[in-house]
Amino acid sequence: MIFIYNLLFPLAFIFFVPGMIIKLIRRPGHKKTFMERFAVFSAERKKRLGEYHGAIWVHAVSVGEAVIATAMIEKWQKADPEKKFVLSTTTTTGQELARKKASPEVEVIYCPIDFIFFVRKALRLIQPSMLLIFETEIWPNMIAEAKKSGAKVALVNARMSDRSSRAYYRWRHFFRPVLNKFDIIGVQTQQDKERFAAVAPKANIEVTHNMKFDQEIPVDFESIDLDAYFGSEEHQILLAASTHPGEEKLIAEVFSELKNDFPGLRLVIVPRHAERGNEIVKILNELHLSFRRRSEDDGSEDNNVDILLADTTGEMLAFMQAADVVIMGKSLAGQNEGHNIIEPALLGKAIVCGDVLKNFRFILKVFKDNNALITIDCDEQLADVLKELFSDATRREKLGSKAQQVVKSQQGATNNTIKSLEAIL
Repeated sequence: MIFIYNLLFPLAFIFFVPGMIIKLIRRPGHKKTFMERFAVFSAERKKRLGEYHGAIWVHAVSVGEAVIATAMIEKWQKADPEKKFVLSTTTTTGQELARKKASPEVEVIYCPIDFIFFVRKALRLIQPSMLLIFETEIWPNMIAEAKKSGAKVALVNARMSDRSSRAYYRWRHFFRPVLNKFDIIGVQTQQDKERFAAVAPKANIEVTHNMKFDQEIPVDFESIDLDAYFGSEEHQILLAASTHPGEEKLIAEVFSELKNDFPGLRLVIVPRHAERGNEIVKILNELHLSFRRRSEDDGSEDNNVDILLADTTGEMLAFMQAADVVIMGKSLAGQNEGHNIIEPALLGKAIVCGDVLKNFRFILKVFKDNNALITIDCDEQLADVLKELFSDATRREKLGSKAQQVVKSQQGATNNTIKSLEAIL
């Protein structure tokens, strides 16, 4: 099957590249070394990677995975300072975050596209003792070539959503031999284990739990002065975090309605993809709402507005810290896959989201079982829920406190994972 994959890959690659270039142009983040995606490494980088032979190569796709990966590497380095790590990402935003968060001892690169010659070149440069992949980045050549090189291969914090489990099972004759190449697959839940086992019954699968619960809030992250946008008087801040199409319009309309009852209410919108800024600007203009756009703010404006469009990257935690209520995106207006609700929980914030988070089903269940957030069945409920929360500070504080307690009760997956990985090295 991998022969057919490699035979068809060049054709698929032709169609893949234009979209990749468009994303590269539109999305923010670190782009200077993007040619590493094509296994084009500078002489300086080659020399540096030569010093990392025998390192553990950790691959994290984008921002969410990079956050967890850098935290795991930091913990592992503290336990074993002699270990070397190379951290790769796929996206420009993930690359920027990894470069900011990883320690100077970690070499951060772009992951080569899964073309066999690109992968082989990267492996020759790094010569890893282990390839450690986060969640579900299952690239056949990357895995097979790492295994051939003598490296251990592991998949950690793995999960299978409803949709992906059906796809993996349908194509199990292709994925089974790939999954069997992993020395260990560490999954988040028992259900994930069962889904992986249905595809690859002989694979070594362990429930190591969800490392997202082990996230810690950096003590040195910078706060954001919202007074510069909203004025110095007292405000209540509603944060729409990681929003997707349809959600900005819904939330802006509800916000406009709530302003009649809560004159001090202000809205911060942080879209999941910052390049959608122009699209959201159009929506806010059509609704005749006053706003400023953080990506275009040079500090010269001093007019106060009702809405801040934060079409930037790397500032989510700071905006969450400033918020009174956080709406987690990709869960309203027809969206139901969801985003990670653990970060606002760590900060003790009252959280609102839709009732179905397909990609975070277990996490949502834990929070719901402990009454640690508010979910809504339909978009029409959003206004009433927010009205209740902004009318009752005690209710907001209790929700935030319960959310923090839930996270603390679920921690320990990182230590479980490192212990399992050490056992196969």
